[in-house]
Amino acid sequence: MFSNGQLLFAVFFVIAFTGIIIFTYRKDFKGHQIHYEGSFKILLTFLLAIAVLFVIKYYTQAE
Repeated sequence: MFSNGQLLFAVFFVIAFTGIIIFTYRKDFKGHQIHYEGSFKILLTFLLAIAVLFVIKYYTQAE
């Protein structure tokens, strides 16, 4: 399905991309704690709202 060159490129790309993302996150970690202090609560609220919508859809859907 894929050639050896394509698979090698994909593996290298995933490793490099993951490494860069980890490096960047660690570099900005202190700033994230200061500027995005309440973002975890917002994320949980958003996920809860999505879950509630799915529950409403499940119980109101005609069979």
